[in-house]
Amino acid sequence: MKRVPVLIAGGGPVGMTLARTLASFGVKCLLVERQPSTTRHPKMDITNGRSMELFRRIGLADKLRAVAVPEDNNFDISWITTLIGGRELHRFRYPSVTEKRAEIREKNDGTQPREPAMRVSQVMIEPVLRDSIVGHPLVDARWGVALEDFTQDDKGVTCTLRTVATGETEQVRCDFLAGCDGGSSIVREKLGIGLSGKANVAHRYMVHFHSAARDVLQAYGVAWHYQSAMGTLIAQDDKEVWTLQMRMPSDPNTDPNTVLDAWVGGAGFARKILVANPWFTNLLLADRYAAGRVFLAGDSAHQYIPTGGYGMNTGIGDALDLGWKLAAAVKGFGSANLLASYERERRPVGYRNRIASERHTGVRIKIAELYEKERDLDTLGRAIADLGNAENESWGVEFGYRYDGVEPDPLRYEPTTAPGARLPSVMLDDGTFLYDRLGPWFTLLCFGGADPSPLIDAARAPLDIVIVDEPALASVYEAKLVLVRPDTHVAWRGNACANGRDVWKEVLG
Repeated sequence: MKRVPVLIAGGGPVGMTLARTLASFGVKCLLVERQPSTTRHPKMDITNGRSMELFRRIGLADKLRAVAVPEDNNFDISWITTLIGGRELHRFRYPSVTEKRAEIREKNDGTQPREPAMRVSQVMIEPVLRDSIVGHPLVDARWGVALEDFTQDDKGVTCTLRTVATGETEQVRCDFLAGCDGGSSIVREKLGIGLSGKANVAHRYMVHFHSAARDVLQAYGVAWHYQSAMGTLIAQDDKEVWTLQMRMPSDPNTDPNTVLDAWVGGAGFARKILVANPWFTNLLLADRYAAGRVFLAGDSAHQYIPTGGYGMNTGIGDALDLGWKLAAAVKGFGSANLLASYERERRPVGYRNRIASERHTGVRIKIAELYEKERDLDTLGRAIADLGNAENESWGVEFGYRYDGVEPDPLRYEPTTAPGARLPSVMLDDGTFLYDRLGPWFTLLCFGGADPSPLIDAARAPLDIVIVDEPALASVYEAKLVLVRPDTHVAWRGNACANGRDVWKEVLG
């Protein structure tokens, strides 16, 4: 029987990110995905700045940006009547990646991310993630192979795998199993873990298509989303790939070309339909994220309405948190309590993001009501502006989530090095970023000549030391010693350390 430290069920973005994370820590894994290839469906279209910081940690940020929308293109959200013969009511303007990079360098006070967000379709992300693990000496990645069943005991998990094309089965023994197998998760079902929240919140319809008719589809200039009372047109590449998301037509057999013509306000522009299908939105959260040696991550643990873009982005946070903790356990210095902290940390984030997604959807509903009752278009535009666009401005949700029970302001990110918070990012005097000085495992930041020796001498995990001799940054980091976890959350801080063994005991459970 084949043995592997970690088996990952599911080869979507979360499963592949987890595999890449484990490999970056020197841990072998087997990933199985029942589908024969990466997705044909667009699914998501924004990778937020926090996810890009985490992708940078595992060496993928630049590769992902290479397939994304050009960095000079904006992230604008435009509310319109129609594209043909209509008008733009209000535009929420957001900087391009290029402009955001300049803002990050100019406002060096810890409030900015290390990485700007990225506009890209999941169709483009998945091949990059796949390339990063296929052929990696520590990753056995298999598409067309399904997890059928598993049993666990005190020492490991025995999994039954099936090759979809042939029906041939195989048993694999692993130390830990990660269920990254989506909303209809077999892993969650076998564990008997329920879902709380609201299922089938809304019946939606998607049309994914190619068209070079930018004179129609970008009638008011480049924008990431064009939105109306009928739905949202997403520019996947600002060139020829588009996705329309809208309410389910009254006739389920409606031709998707008819749907497109109605949405733009006229007929005749050339297009090629790639995918068209109905789907349901959900607001669901798994009652538990783990049972014994088996863990849930991504859509198997949480499912959201796309408003806010929290689905895959929350899953990337799951993958990094779970990945370093599983690696620590496999390496022998992560305890059972450290593994148990995965659920304690990530499930509250999953809950808050579910609430945020529902809140943003409520704003969309209010705007739809305005379209119904407000006939003066100038008044309608002002009302949309007044309601705002928090779904693309909730920096507290994206960057301010903490693992110490403190609830962040959803709209504002306040930099702090409180244990459990994300480490603030700053640029150093030489033009490099402090984030890029962090080691792969733990990093101890030393400010103001503090003595790091108690933490170094007692270290029970790989530790890098970074001396920061820049007094202007002292106020951002709030303490002379800051111990940073592999996922760039703060593990501990203090102006001095009296007992390094106690600190490490707490940090590693």
